[in-house]
Amino acid sequence: MIDTASLVTFIVYLVLLMAIGVYFYRTTSNLEDYLLGGRGLGRWVTAFSAQASDMSGWLMMGLPGAVYLGGMPAAWIAIGLFIGTALNWRLVAARLRVYTQKTHSLTLASFFEERFKDPSGLLRMITALITLIFFTIYASSGLVASGKLFESMFHIDYAAAVVLGGAFIIAYTFLGGFLAVCYTDLLQGALMLVAIIVVPAVGFYMAGGPSAIASEMASRGIPAGLFPAGGISVLAIVSATAWGLGYFGQPHILTRFMGIRSGSEVPGATAIALVWVALSLAGAIAVGLIGIPLFKGLSGGNEEKVFIYMIDTVLAPWIRGVMLAAVLSAIMSTIDSQLLVSSSTLTEDFYRKAVKRDASEREMMIVGRVSVILISVIALLLALKPGNTILGLVAYAWAGFGAAFGPVVLAALFSRDTTWQAALAGMLTGTIVLVVWKSLGLGAQLYEIVPGFAANVVAIVIVNRFTRGAGEAARHEFDEVLTIVRDFSS
Repeated sequence: MIDTASLVTFIVYLVLLMAIGVYFYRTTSNLEDYLLGGRGLGRWVTAFSAQASDMSGWLMMGLPGAVYLGGMPAAWIAIGLFIGTALNWRLVAARLRVYTQKTHSLTLASFFEERFKDPSGLLRMITALITLIFFTIYASSGLVASGKLFESMFHIDYAAAVVLGGAFIIAYTFLGGFLAVCYTDLLQGALMLVAIIVVPAVGFYMAGGPSAIASEMASRGIPAGLFPAGGISVLAIVSATAWGLGYFGQPHILTRFMGIRSGSEVPGATAIALVWVALSLAGAIAVGLIGIPLFKGLSGGNEEKVFIYMIDTVLAPWIRGVMLAAVLSAIMSTIDSQLLVSSSTLTEDFYRKAVKRDASEREMMIVGRVSVILISVIALLLALKPGNTILGLVAYAWAGFGAAFGPVVLAALFSRDTTWQAALAGMLTGTIVLVVWKSLGLGAQLYEIVPGFAANVVAIVIVNRFTRGAGEAARHEFDEVLTIVRDFSS
């Protein structure tokens, strides 16, 4: 069982999170506050929240587990993610912030509808449907991670551990909405960064240093370089680095850009985010490598617990509780964001659009909170399925968003004349290709985001050639946004 000191520290952390949720429950008064925090986030909160919600339980469990099993070639994923993060902040953040305010959009689905002037409502509804499907899968990956954490800590049944971990996350998201999620992300992001630096630094010496790591990797045939002696296929490198393509379509990250106080805050937030990501990814790779000599023979999904085992082995009890809280932070910081975006989709894009257009703010707030519970229950049922891995679930959901939304987001922000028909065709084509590719088992040869993303781009280009231009109103709006972005960038 977990020692008393670690347990006390861990519980204090959970109480603090609940207190934040209660505080923002009392101060959140309308739907824009609940979904986007009134668009008033500063650069530090935006940067930490965006990256903490991005780098979830897979950062501290899934990625170290992949490196533990596959060695340094698994680090190509981290390289792709860093490049994708940088491009997302550089290309998307400021323009999306200005454009969503210009179009009075609270969700990605509503932004697509307003940006492309879709009269049919199909673009909004299909976006909302895809969001709900892939976020349910994504959230279940976080519940799997929380289950593994609580199972390891308290030595309880996995199913009970999943329910216990999920209960805390659901509670403060239900209460405080976007602001509760973002400010807990600030705390969680800071804690994650400390943990991912401190734990491998201590574990490095306990494992015996570079020679012990290299020796154990050699004895087990684990590649020690990005280009191993036996060779690595081009498709394997493309598949790993292609994770970076996913950033352009992740709603839980894009909403952070929508909620920042001003586009002028983006450059500062970008610098903070990139430093955080570089340190965190390097730390996660180090955990996997150090775990190779420190914990021999992990298998059957236990390799994804290598960070938890390392915390338990190398740290004193009181510090151990803080670091375990950091692992939970990584898990919570993504699930809460996913639940909130799913809630906003059900509330803003389904309920208000199709059920009751004149619903009051109070009614919409109630629907939003009920939606959190609904999505949570479905994700919980998926997480209870034995054999699910964190990285496997994340990979599919991440690819789904990247293939469905990534090219459409870029077209919305950089293409003056893309039509709503082209955007819809691209979204549907990218999603269908991704699902078929995965279903046929071709993902083992090439990560499904690559063909899905490419098919989306091709469909947009082709349909644009056979449909009328976006219209004068859309062009004028595009030019206005571009002028604003240039003004605060100069």
